[in-house]
Amino acid sequence: QVQLVESGGGLVQPGGSLRLSCAASGSIFSINAMGWYRQAPGKERELVSAIIRGGSTNFADSVKGRFTISRDNAKNTVYLQMNSLKPEDTAVYYCNARIRTYEDRFLEVWGQGTLVTVSS
Repeated sequence: QVQLVESGGGLVQPGGSLRLSCAASGSIFSINAMGWYRQAPGKERELVSAIIRGGSTNFADSVKGRFTISRDNAKNTVYLQMNSLKPEDTAVYYCNARIRTYEDRFLEVWGQGTLVTVSS
């Protein structure tokens, strides 16, 4: 089994910063990509940012220049640094990973979600 555990969500004022972390554990041979999605109330889940094993990244237009993503391959952990937060960033943030297990299975795994609320 493979699981993702997220941390770092919370309440922050507009203009503030938060850092989300997501650690993968279990029977992991390799992780091809890790990323973050978010879902605001009444909206569909959307990709925020992703990073592949080689280090290439992509970002939603709405967060470019404000969010950065990084990855510690040795710890199977991905981080999302969110700066200059806006009320429209309020959402449940979900970690996602595409994993190859030692049993040679290819899995797409989701975390349980962490709530980010941007409000004064």
